[in-house]
Amino acid sequence: MEHFIVSARKYRPKNFQEVVGQQAITNTLENAIKNNHLAQALLFTGPRGVGKTSCARILAKKINQQDTENAEEEDFAFNIFELDAASNNSVDDIRSLTDQVRIPPQTGKYKVYIIDEVHMLSQAAFNAFLKTLEEPPAHAIFILATTEKHKIIPTILSRCQIFDFKRIGVLDAKNYLKKISEKENIIAEDDALHIIAQKADGAMRDALSIFDRVVSFSGKNLTREAVTENLNVLDYDTYFGMTDLLLDNKIPEVLNAFNVVLSKGFEGHHFINGLASHFRDLLVAKDKATLDLLEVGDSAKKKYLTQATRASIPFLLQAIQKANDCDLNYRASKNQRLLVELTIMQIASITFDGEKKKPANYIIPATFFQALSPLKKKTTAVITTKPEEIATPIVTEPKPEIQKTVVEKSAVQKPILKNVGRLNTKPSKYSLKGFHQQKEVKKTVVEENFDQHPKTTFTEEKLQELWKAYVALLNSKGERSMASIVGTDIPSLGTDYKITFTVPNKLMEDQFKKGRPGLMKFLRAQLNNYGISIVVELNEAIEKKFAYTPQEKYNKLKEKNPLLEKLRQAFELDL
Repeated sequence: MEHFIVSARKYRPKNFQEVVGQQAITNTLENAIKNNHLAQALLFTGPRGVGKTSCARILAKKINQQDTENAEEEDFAFNIFELDAASNNSVDDIRSLTDQVRIPPQTGKYKVYIIDEVHMLSQAAFNAFLKTLEEPPAHAIFILATTEKHKIIPTILSRCQIFDFKRIGVLDAKNYLKKISEKENIIAEDDALHIIAQKADGAMRDALSIFDRVVSFSGKNLTREAVTENLNVLDYDTYFGMTDLLLDNKIPEVLNAFNVVLSKGFEGHHFINGLASHFRDLLVAKDKATLDLLEVGDSAKKKYLTQATRASIPFLLQAIQKANDCDLNYRASKNQRLLVELTIMQIASITFDGEKKKPANYIIPATFFQALSPLKKKTTAVITTKPEEIATPIVTEPKPEIQKTVVEKSAVQKPILKNVGRLNTKPSKYSLKGFHQQKEVKKTVVEENFDQHPKTTFTEEKLQELWKAYVALLNSKGERSMASIVGTDIPSLGTDYKITFTVPNKLMEDQFKKGRPGLMKFLRAQLNNYGISIVVELNEAIEKKFAYTPQEKYNKLKEKNPLLEKLRQAFELDL
């Protein structure tokens, strides 16, 4: 079996043209060699895997090729000395190096000394190296390489020409991986290579190592699904699906989707960071001027452009802020899952109820979803009918003797139908039209005599089921305020078809009475019972209790322990 060579070694750059993502540095070095303007001490610094050692080796070979015939056939191995400062960091090692520097090269013009991980040298070794570095022989060139420039003493830095290597961009890394795939006859999806380049975090060596690992896993066909499975990363589809649910205000589905993410082994911190980055990419995709900042594949870019049309800029800005706050507070939180869940519930509530002003940490009340859930399971027939069909009473054919009565009452019922479900669009009460409309509403509150109409028997369960269906109907019409009031309590059925409904305060009682005619009309039509009456009861005990003030807290503690007051007086403490 042929010996396998990892891609990081097999495709190590052999000239400056093959170095990825460092064009400014390679052009500078080439021009310096061509113009004989090369310093005798160079410092290559930057993150791991970006080409520091590769550039040092290429430079060392290139220097001697300048004035030599048949230079391409020579590798000048005898002129290049590599020293690992991590294992040769003592004063004796540096003294041995300085002794070798005095000897001129056997072939070529220069001897090049490459000292890797130079920041690992001891303080004494640095001091012993100073004089040689400042005034080396004419045939000696030193190339120092390090990932931690701040650990090198300033006297060394001042004697070197410093080159800062940058992280390799995602697109540059992806294009290089694409070339390697073609050379290796590997069919690779664009999105798959893009995920590998992102995972490498700017290091080309890491990208090649990940590439080898994924190829070992999936063979000659590299797909996005195989890469995400092998690297255990959240792909774009997860965030696209989550954002659709957030924009649709579907909090139960959002929480279930987040639970699926956690079940796959991902941390909530990783998820919320990815979600914030996704919102940032959507914000970037909103404007053609910033579209180049979107470092994704072509297919993913189309998805971003499509979803960006759905998400408004105010929504994205608020969502990014909330996700960023969650990121900052994640490590300090003792219930990290709850923190992320609260954050995504708040994000899902941003676009709820249009542009209506809401508190900063507003979350859609659970009653809104409780009203919808049974409707999907039990009352499908009610929801699928048209609204005008729901509002039309299902009246059985009256007997001949009461035919005249029904005709006479139909004239009275018409103004009632006109005002049902329009409380949210009523004119100002101070206008003339509003004044007359209030009179009409008061008239509709007066119950009519339906003694001769059908009174079909029904159960309390059927009543509660239709009650929730009416809440869903109000929500579908956009009357969310009235829907929340009707959904605050579960009605109870008494004798003579008397329905009792409890509200927590006077304001909700008044609002419910205004919308009661529409509710009664709906129930009578669906239950085929015109003997229904609704009684509203006020129970302020169930109203929400707000947080105690400091004075109330102190009084409560004082009731439990009277000695607390003496303690306060003895030390003259304030509340």
